[in-house]
Amino acid sequence: MINSDRKILPYLALGVVCIAWGTTYLALRIGVLEFPPFLFSAIRQITAGVLLSGSLLLFGKVKLPDKTAIFGQAVGGFFMITLGNGLVGWAEVYVPSGLAAVICAILPIWVILINLIIAKDEKPTLPIVIGLVIGLSGIILIFADNLAGFGVPGYAWGIAFILLANLGWASGSIWMKRKNQTTNPFLNAGLQMFFGGIWLLPFSLAFDDLHAIQWSNNVIYSLSYLIIIGSVAAYGSYVYAIKTLPITIVTLYAYINPIVAVILGWAVLGETLNMRMAIAIGITLTGVYIVNRGYQFRNLWKSQLSTNSK
Repeated sequence: MINSDRKILPYLALGVVCIAWGTTYLALRIGVLEFPPFLFSAIRQITAGVLLSGSLLLFGKVKLPDKTAIFGQAVGGFFMITLGNGLVGWAEVYVPSGLAAVICAILPIWVILINLIIAKDEKPTLPIVIGLVIGLSGIILIFADNLAGFGVPGYAWGIAFILLANLGWASGSIWMKRKNQTTNPFLNAGLQMFFGGIWLLPFSLAFDDLHAIQWSNNVIYSLSYLIIIGSVAAYGSYVYAIKTLPITIVTLYAYINPIVAVILGWAVLGETLNMRMAIAIGITLTGVYIVNRGYQFRNLWKSQLSTNSK
């Protein structure tokens, strides 16, 4: 029973990431439309980092790791939180929340490209590549409905920043996978959020209009939701999933998030949702299914090969 729970928990954590982070694009856009975006993300991440790591250190019988491990969390926090989250927050001032999630769905492609260079054990098989291509084609179909936005000032920069954020997130995820196997994953998450939020403060001083600070109900509600659900719950689950599952399986959350985000953006903010998007969502889910089956067959083949070699 214990072994069964250990196998199920990483996938439950991944499920939390898939759903929760799909909702955070909407909450983030609501917040940054009324509050300086880099400062908004900094407050969110520092608060969440203190809550998660502080509670673990005080009540969870967890000790701080050594200086080398803490430095590793600071590096991961810069790539994952400062770049991966902070730049998306700035971009959502100009880019609809659903489209931001759609662009972020290319994350698995970044991970595969990086792994092709540095990691032999994570190289994808042909079915995995086919599934990723199918999923990405669904994302492109969604994106096709938003080409007119390039005429809006800041829109192109927003898309460029989201692409850069994706690269930072992918690099940070691989760093975490390779460096953080011996330390508590939830403490890692707390430290990464804390340091990532600290790194965001210079960005805020350089680029935010700090005269635009206003604590409206929208800002308070979205910030509270993002701290508890988006950061403490979902980011902690992501770090745990990264530690226990293949990274290219974990990053498939980026294909589920756009579906949740597009539907919420349509329901709450009146963003685009039509038949072409519905078809694109179906294509995306098909790609996710093929990738998962590809990994199942690859792992089965490896297991059989290992048994035969004995």
